[in-house]
Amino acid sequence: MRNLTQSVSGISQADHQPHSVEAERLKLQYLVNLCAASDAEPQVGSDVIQGLTQTPKTLPPQYFYDDRGSVLFEEICELPEYYPTRTEAAILRQYASEIARMTGACELVELGSGSSTKTRLLLDAYAAHAYPLQYVPIDVSAGILESSARQLLADYPSLQVQGLVGTYELALQQLTPTLLPTRMIVFLGSTLGNFNPQECDVFFSQIQGALKVGEYFLLGVDLQKAKPLLEDAYNDSQGVTAEFNLNMLEHLNQRFAGNFDTQQFEHWAFYNEQLNQIEMHLRCLEAHTVRLEALDLTLNFAAGETIMTEISRKFDLEGIQQELQVKGLKPLKVWTDSQQWFGLILCQR
Repeated sequence: MRNLTQSVSGISQADHQPHSVEAERLKLQYLVNLCAASDAEPQVGSDVIQGLTQTPKTLPPQYFYDDRGSVLFEEICELPEYYPTRTEAAILRQYASEIARMTGACELVELGSGSSTKTRLLLDAYAAHAYPLQYVPIDVSAGILESSARQLLADYPSLQVQGLVGTYELALQQLTPTLLPTRMIVFLGSTLGNFNPQECDVFFSQIQGALKVGEYFLLGVDLQKAKPLLEDAYNDSQGVTAEFNLNMLEHLNQRFAGNFDTQQFEHWAFYNEQLNQIEMHLRCLEAHTVRLEALDLTLNFAAGETIMTEISRKFDLEGIQQELQVKGLKPLKVWTDSQQWFGLILCQR
């Protein structure tokens, strides 16, 4: 989850500086304008039009993450069925100090930072080595980025935060030189799985291009495992993942003056064993018509028709290391949990 690679809107020229006692240690820069589409931004929503007018229909996963969607995703991470978060956190808890030793003092740049919960394990490790703490969280949701940054500043008195509100693509293009000896781009969670093989190739090229020679990339990957375990993780008993999936339609309604009725759709997630990926869909319950006024788009849905909202590929450790190596990102070390459910890979350009 947390696939935010495409531009949501136009670039804002102004930085936003929060007014608080932490203002000197917290800066937020808006790389995109998250407001609704306007005549001055003709490309906004083009990805929605493209996805919903093809067969079968699709939507980019970036539209999961309005403020409500970001909160729901944080709830998903705490669910008993959703193993990736706690498994990756356990790996970080055990090996963060080793990661800090291997990189030395470095700026941490996190893609899709969310609540930055697991990032604390890295910050603790770097603080224990008496390294200066500089953190660059990147998220499309300004609300959760700012609230999590303020929590971090309260807990880490020496921390400096430069938050970037925007997509991965824009943020990687606009990273400024770090004042520390080196930099590490951090991509935790199972988010890489949201990319198909072609998108994954492009993403690794973007990472390589954003790093100088000798800088680091820390990647979390969800590994292949039994189908029931995977399907339970995306069909939780409390229905939070279903609410998260359906919230995408509410987000589209708000952004593009739409009239999606979430009661007309249901959450559907399953594991595609041929492609080694979870697929999340919204399945239409009754034939009806939807209008997105801001996009001048009218859509006809048939009963049973689906919108694919996300894939989550599950990886083979050897294969993903080979892909990284080909893109100039040399794997230095791999850590996994005892059950081989999840992997953490430290690479160096």
